[in-house]
Amino acid sequence: MEARTHLQLGSVLYHHTRNGEQARGHLEKAWLISQQIPQFEDVKFEAASLLSELYCQENSVDTAKPLLRKAIQISQQTPYWHCRLLFQLAQLHTLEKDLVSACDLLGVGAEYARVVGSEYTRALFLLSKGMLLLMERKLQEVHPLLTLCGQIVENWQGNPIQKESLRVFFLVLQVTHYLDAGQVKSVKPCLKQLQQCIQTISTLHDDEILPSNPADLFHWLPKEHMCVLVYLVTVMHSMQAGYLEKAQKYTDKALMQLEKLKMLDCSPILSSFQVILLEHIIMCRLVTGHKATALQEISQVCQLCQQSPRLFSNHAAQLHTLLGLYCISVNCMDNAEAQFTTALRLTTHQELWAFIVTNLASVYIREGNRHQELYSLLERINPDHNFPVSSHCLRAAAFYIRGLFSFFQGRYNEAKRFLRETLKMSNAEDLNRLTACSLVLLGHIFYVLGNHRESNNMVVPAMQLASKIPDMSVQLWSSALLRDLNKACGNAMDAHEAAQMHQNFSQQLLQDHIEACSLPEHNLITEGTEARRERPPARIRCQHARVLSRSAACVRRLNLSWQEEGGGIPVCDTTASPVLCFVQNGTQVQRLS
Repeated sequence: MEARTHLQLGSVLYHHTRNGEQARGHLEKAWLISQQIPQFEDVKFEAASLLSELYCQENSVDTAKPLLRKAIQISQQTPYWHCRLLFQLAQLHTLEKDLVSACDLLGVGAEYARVVGSEYTRALFLLSKGMLLLMERKLQEVHPLLTLCGQIVENWQGNPIQKESLRVFFLVLQVTHYLDAGQVKSVKPCLKQLQQCIQTISTLHDDEILPSNPADLFHWLPKEHMCVLVYLVTVMHSMQAGYLEKAQKYTDKALMQLEKLKMLDCSPILSSFQVILLEHIIMCRLVTGHKATALQEISQVCQLCQQSPRLFSNHAAQLHTLLGLYCISVNCMDNAEAQFTTALRLTTHQELWAFIVTNLASVYIREGNRHQELYSLLERINPDHNFPVSSHCLRAAAFYIRGLFSFFQGRYNEAKRFLRETLKMSNAEDLNRLTACSLVLLGHIFYVLGNHRESNNMVVPAMQLASKIPDMSVQLWSSALLRDLNKACGNAMDAHEAAQMHQNFSQQLLQDHIEACSLPEHNLITEGTEARRERPPARIRCQHARVLSRSAACVRRLNLSWQEEGGGIPVCDTTASPVLCFVQNGTQVQRLS
């Protein structure tokens, strides 16, 4: 009775007060006393679980680890607690970026679940391990593991909601793997299955009957969270493919759903979803010519990150990258360089690094007098030789950047070779924005060479595709070329129509430019780019928010822009790590991200 009383008091103090010292005292007593009482598992292991969480909150991770290891060692006869504690220790290693140890623990958990006859929880362990292997880029290990997971999920017969949630988890990993590789077309069958799966889950009623096997007392995200996650990966796909109106539509739906959920649920995972969605809608605004709105949403991301140091740590690099992209869109190239340089310093992730370098190369091309730095960057992202990442989209974008540079150097045949390679790759995976950018630049090259017919054959489909996206800057560029082409060919009426279109696009972009630069948030472009240490004094001011800038973890979402005649020509590729969350009977237990 004494141990249970200490546990109850410690739990109340931990969850409902800020009195951590008293909570720790009660939980330590509960853990100590319960170890001396046989068959007192529920008190013993709940005390260990809560106490380790409290230690982590107090930055006493080295105290939490041995506690969890001991609890795991003595819980092998209690399947539910043994699995839960394994998940918890794996989460702790993941948050410390020790993915090798986390994968080892998840492997132990998968084997234990198999021994105790829980294929369902075995699948959860294996899918969790697959997610971490994807984060580590250990693709040779990921493929056989995901194949095994797919077989387990399909063969398992049990609670329909649990089965469908396993399938969602499995498909989310597959979709994000494809998107991370820039394979927008190849991912479509998996994405369609995922969308159908979430529709099925939304029609199922929660089954209140507990599983007979205590090791099965887990399930992945609540179905409301899964719906938001499926919206999120759909937005990621739409952004990469260049379906920006669709991306905006699903972002709006997801954000609306998030606002409703956050009224009743304070789970940190909801804030993570919100930040990622805002990052995507910001890129969408920059492409569609809504820079002022994008800047206000960047400020909103800053304010959200202010609420969680870990959230800011995980999103600092792309926050600076978004500011860099905004700087390009308003022609502030020095500030863009500073933001990208800071972003490079804050990330160790290869894909994000390649994204930022490609953006920075576009800035140097625009400036025209940074040849030494530019040659150095281009050598590091050479798509013909030892390209640093496996992303199809990134490699295609690297060809585009080389074509762009060759164009500015007047090496038109070389530029055409690079751009045709970009077209081949972008057509293979339906990368519509890269296709539009390549077409309009090829059209410009043919116009300069005096081949008006071939130029028209490039520019007309570029304009059509840009209108479909819609990409305001490519439309501006295309309309200028169409005006000059028709004028050169003596088509006065068509030239007048194109000139009118160009004037309209110019006015829209100019008005948006003026509005954005007049906002107080515009001052963000000059801040947050100083050299940082682990806990820096520098602050980024977002209206009334202060956000500490800390070293970033694995993050990857960004967009590549080049500006022609005052507007950006972004080539977008967006990726995000899948998110893991386990809950037990509706109460959150662990999260891996």
